[in-house]
Amino acid sequence: MGAIEGRVLDALEKDLALKFGRKVERRPSIQMPADAFHPARSQYFSSFILKKLHALFEERKTDVFLAVADVDLYAEGLNFVFGEAEFKGRFAVISITRLRQGFYSFPENKSLFIDRAKKEAVHELGHVIGLEHCPDAQCVMHFSNSLLDTDRKSASFCSPCQARLEKLTR
Repeated sequence: MGAIEGRVLDALEKDLALKFGRKVERRPSIQMPADAFHPARSQYFSSFILKKLHALFEERKTDVFLAVADVDLYAEGLNFVFGEAEFKGRFAVISITRLRQGFYSFPENKSLFIDRAKKEAVHELGHVIGLEHCPDAQCVMHFSNSLLDTDRKSASFCSPCQARLEKLTR
C-alpha cells in the first residue's frame, strides 16, 4: 500500500515463498485508504485497512493477501501494531514504519530493517494460516510487544509451530 522500496518487497517475496512453499505474486500498489487515518492519533487503523482489502479483492477467493504499508498502524486497545491479520482468513497488513532504526532516532541499519520486515510478514501470514501466538520467545509466532521482542525472536517457526503449519497447509 503506497510507495514501498523495491528491495523490501524483493526480500519479502523471496522469504515468504521459501517459508511457506507457495508462489508469491506482487500486485500493483494500491492507495492507503484515507478514511483509515485517525487524525488525533496520527495513525492508521489496521482493522479498517483489512476491511478495505476485503472489499477490493473479494473476487479472488483463493488468494491470500499481505499488504505492506509505510504508515504507523494501531489496533483497538493498543498504542501501535507492527501488523494485523485475520485469523484463518485471507488478509493481513504489516507496517514497516516502526521497524526502522530511524523511527527511534538511531542510525539506520538496512539489514536489521529487512530482517524485522521478514519476521513481521511471516508472523502475520502465520495467523492467516491458523497459527496462534507461541510462548517460545525465539519463535517467529511469538507476540512482539516491542521492537526488542521482534529482534529477539528468530525469523523461523519453532518445531511445534512448524509441525502445525505443515498440518494446516496440507
